[in-house]
Amino acid sequence: MRNIRQLEEKEITEFVVNLGEKPFRARQITEWVWKNSVLDFDKMGNLPATLRKALVENFSFSGLKLNQEQISKDGTRKYGFAGVDGLIVEGVLIPSRDRVTACISSQIGCPLKCTFCATGKLSPRRDLLSGEIFDQVSLLQEYSHSAYGRGLSNLVFMGMGEPLLNYENVLRAIHFITSPLGMGMSPGRVTLSTAGITGGIKRLAKDKVKFELAISLHTANNEKRNTIMPVNKNNPLPALSEAITQFHSATGTRITYEYLLMRDFNDSLEDAQEFAKFCRITPCKVNLIEYNEVEGTEQKKSLPDRMQAFVDFLESKNMIVNVRRSRGEDIDAACGQLAGSHS
Repeated sequence: MRNIRQLEEKEITEFVVNLGEKPFRARQITEWVWKNSVLDFDKMGNLPATLRKALVENFSFSGLKLNQEQISKDGTRKYGFAGVDGLIVEGVLIPSRDRVTACISSQIGCPLKCTFCATGKLSPRRDLLSGEIFDQVSLLQEYSHSAYGRGLSNLVFMGMGEPLLNYENVLRAIHFITSPLGMGMSPGRVTLSTAGITGGIKRLAKDKVKFELAISLHTANNEKRNTIMPVNKNNPLPALSEAITQFHSATGTRITYEYLLMRDFNDSLEDAQEFAKFCRITPCKVNLIEYNEVEGTEQKKSLPDRMQAFVDFLESKNMIVNVRRSRGEDIDAACGQLAGSHS
């Protein structure tokens, strides 16, 4: 029996029409399932009893279920969600003074094997289905209201996995997250982060997506990037630069670059110069991120004076720079630490 959250709107329309119902019933079902998050067909009060019965007989709500919650001393909350196969995927709520950001996953495990990332040390298990991705957001929205008294302000695909290697499911989930018939979140508040899958970035450009794009760059030196991000060998910086330019030309969206500062690896003035030069290709902003040390890796957190010198250089080039401090590190919820430890 299929999880109804795996269907597209046109499939629901075909289903109701084949039952002899009017097409507008599909819109009603869509609003119940994605907008109102009602997960019981019998509670969909504006549907005829015969249609509700047919839905019960043909579809289920077999999505993610909460497995574990951990709360950091800084207020960050990490959630482990179990799929129907028992595998665990993690999502995080990050509160600040005026917003709550949800960090969600697109895969269980990750095939990219970035050396600085805990997720990269896991064996890749599987892609998340679009309904499971939506489940994460729907559940985190509920938990945000309960924990912080307000809903989600922003959504970032920066959890487990590489979103552009699960393109169809991620884009379908984003459709329902941003659709007026779904959660209705503004596309400008959704950010997809990629390690630099050039073919996927070009596909986003072709699809003229409305959401934000972030590139996990971490160094603008091709040889260095090869050593920490194996994905770079098939997606080298010149090809990545071309894909980013194509994306910006198609969408007009300003790119965000994510840069983990790692001690004596990518935090020198020379590294800053290379990075600034790379960033000239399109309008952009930069998130400099404190590295969260991961057990079994060689990388260490950059020292404060090196971080500040890096920031000062970029700002001297009139670049927009945000320094992201570590959040949720004590519960392994910080950037690069999600590892689905209970899967």
